[in-house]
Amino acid sequence: MTGGDPELGSALARRYFEDIFDRQDLAVCDEILADDYVEHAPAPFGQGEPGAVNGPTATRETARWLLAQFPDLRFVIEAVVAADDIVAVRVFGTGTNLGPIGPIPATGRSFASRSSHWFRVRDGRLAEHWAIRDDLTTMLQLGVIRPPTGAAGEA
Repeated sequence: MTGGDPELGSALARRYFEDIFDRQDLAVCDEILADDYVEHAPAPFGQGEPGAVNGPTATRETARWLLAQFPDLRFVIEAVVAADDIVAVRVFGTGTNLGPIGPIPATGRSFASRSSHWFRVRDGRLAEHWAIRDDLTTMLQLGVIRPPTGAAGEA
């Protein structure tokens, strides 16, 4: 599909990370996300399959869930590439685990990892989302999982 506005897509993706997560302004969800949003990225430890959701509601729930675990969560946007109705964003995320991760108690440890997010823009709003996250590095840094004994790099 062609004819999208790459500048609009870039601005929406920036607002997604900077306003919703960094500034914790959840009202922005109603401004930038389509009601008929399709989430293709499963949540860590999520029980449900991704799919069609109400964009503003689902994103508010995700933001509340993440911010309860990582009150100091920050995303630094490292790169944005947009063409037609697609925008891709590489972010560097950091945070300190001060709330439970599902059934796992808070560890008090910090993480730093990268993720890539792709969005499709429709009618001036984010309408679809795909993500590739480095959850393994994050969980290792938090101490939620441990590398196997004798793993590469261990003495």
